[in-house]
Amino acid sequence: MLKRGLIGAGGAGGPKQQFIFVAFQSSPYISAYPWSSSGFGAKFANPSILPTGSGLDVAFSPAGDAIAVAHDLSPYIATYPWSDSGFGAKFANPSTLPAGAGLGVAFSPAGDAIAVSHVTSPYITAYPWSSSGFGAKFANPSIQPSGLGRSVTFSPAGDAIAVSHDSTPYIATYQWSSSGFGAKFANPSTLPAERGYGVAFSPAGDAIAVGHQGAPYITAYQWSSSGFGAKFANPSTLPAGTGLRVTFNPSGDAVVVGSNSSPYITAYPWSSSGFGAKFANPSTLPSIAGYDVAFNSSGDTLAVARYSSPYINAHQWSDSGFGAKFADPTVLPTGIARAVAFGETQ
Repeated sequence: MLKRGLIGAGGAGGPKQQFIFVAFQSSPYISAYPWSSSGFGAKFANPSILPTGSGLDVAFSPAGDAIAVAHDLSPYIATYPWSDSGFGAKFANPSTLPAGAGLGVAFSPAGDAIAVSHVTSPYITAYPWSSSGFGAKFANPSIQPSGLGRSVTFSPAGDAIAVSHDSTPYIATYQWSSSGFGAKFANPSTLPAERGYGVAFSPAGDAIAVGHQGAPYITAYQWSSSGFGAKFANPSTLPAGTGLRVTFNPSGDAVVVGSNSSPYITAYPWSSSGFGAKFANPSTLPSIAGYDVAFNSSGDTLAVARYSSPYINAHQWSDSGFGAKFADPTVLPTGIARAVAFGETQ
């Protein structure tokens, strides 16, 4: 699945209000903007209680009523009600905190669970989630990831959870149910080359991709209810450096990875056969590392969280690949952007 909340086309009641969220390393650590076909709107007011440290990931609830920020200082996760008016009063912290700095965060597709990947064992922590906020922490998986948890995502069906991490095998996947973690799936027969940074399921749930250190920088596998299948062939043109976050577009016919070497963002057609020929680079590149990438749900916009000002780029997207860059927001994030997500109210 696409790891973060996404914007959509609206229902019988008319177009839904759409948003874009950016998590970054300087106060206020999170910024939110209305989003439309014209691009960024005026920035929403900051939450009244800010995250306590650098925002390293951001996720929007499937119901469109909550926003979560993973950050590097205790309590490591901050969550807020969300409405068309912006941030509400911060939810209470979970009674049992993640064990260390939060690097990744994801809501389950049903919106009834939230997971945080973090730097200290057990490296992944998950909680029930409701309109009241956090429930009692789920039991840790019986076999923990083998190192620092960098990113986390649920499968589109909500029956699996995946964590990219620092130590071999660099990716850990588990069965998931309303009871929490189930058995760990067997590792893929061909592992990612080095440290895993980003992980994403395809929208159809039949593939999983990992962005990682070491060539080929992105590795993708067939996926089923039995776990990993065969590794897809590497793309013919590799990303230029370490693959950071990775995402599929909503229709499942493109996959994109941010990286730490120019052009800092690399996109490919995707099909049941795997990677197609690389799309042309956008005409306006990030000037240095593209830390995160996210599509809106209509698939006509691709956003990149980046290392240097303006810290966020948004580009038109079509079957042909990158289109024109949208104008920057009038009020920029204040520091290195580590994550981006789209969302909408229901």
